[in-house]
Amino acid sequence: MTAQKLRIGFIGAGANTRKMHIPGFQKLENVELSVVANRSVESAENVARRDGIKRVAGNWQEVVADPQVDAVCIGTWPYLHAEATIAALEKGKHVLCEARMASDLDEAKRMQAAAVAHPNLVAQLVPAPFSLDFDAKIRELICKGKIGDLLEVRVVHTGGQAASSDAPMSWRQDMAYSGKNVLSMGIMHEIVQRWLEDEPAWLLADGATYQKERFYAGQSKPTAVEIPDSISILGRFAQSGARMVYHFSSLESGKPRMEFRLNGSKGALRFDASQSRLLFAEAGSTEERKITLSREECRGWQVEADFVRSIREGTPVKRTHFEQGVRYMTFTEMVAQSLEASGQRINWPKN
Repeated sequence: MTAQKLRIGFIGAGANTRKMHIPGFQKLENVELSVVANRSVESAENVARRDGIKRVAGNWQEVVADPQVDAVCIGTWPYLHAEATIAALEKGKHVLCEARMASDLDEAKRMQAAAVAHPNLVAQLVPAPFSLDFDAKIRELICKGKIGDLLEVRVVHTGGQAASSDAPMSWRQDMAYSGKNVLSMGIMHEIVQRWLEDEPAWLLADGATYQKERFYAGQSKPTAVEIPDSISILGRFAQSGARMVYHFSSLESGKPRMEFRLNGSKGALRFDASQSRLLFAEAGSTEERKITLSREECRGWQVEADFVRSIREGTPVKRTHFEQGVRYMTFTEMVAQSLEASGQRINWPKN
């Protein structure tokens, strides 16, 4: 199957596409970086020249319609994910789409429907990257009863990128580009989903935006900030009954935190994502033991290789398929509904 050249078109070539996706595809046998469209033709030309992409398209629609493209890598902000994904699938292209899946749940469901309508095509989302080496080990420890009954799931991710009132506007703060995705809550919850295979029966959320307008770099007119600078989410998981306690903030100056804690009746797992460390403590103990991984367990980043393998060999998509994306977008929608209703408790939808 590797004898047949696979031609990749890029829709959007931002920081993560240049850092991860383009090098990931370059490493693979008989994969051609065929064409790229970016926010401007000039920026696309710069990427093509630097990274050896053969051609430049005037817009993303040209990439989707190009008969010399077999698969597309969509690296834009969430606002374009649904439109570009659905168009690509309808043109017979395999799709690797950057996270977050979409601007909102409705778009995510339409993407999934398009994928179901084209079962011969691979539709994959870029997975949350922080825990890839540790996912299997954490899942194994939970399933073997290492922590006993799960009591609490605590997630914290903080930084100070919006602490200053003079900090520039980011697309992540702009609902027109990011949709209902708030800070890193969706990408962090996706990781929890992998470990627990469970969802919140209900949740409630409280958030705040302290700087109502910010300026994009180089722009003279401010843009409204509609996405919270800080958000806290409480809930209960459906199967285990464990409490969900999440906190995300862009207002915390000093050393950033990125941590998961799974607290159980027999012990607790703590995954420090910023340091890539997994630790375990017996119930009631203050001593933590570091859990080390074997070389075989350190799978690392293989997103592009997995995508190409699914195309060539029919390997099922595991990280991350569209159904999983709809699940974390359901969580995102619940948070948005609770925020709009001033912290009202929102139940997981029955349908």
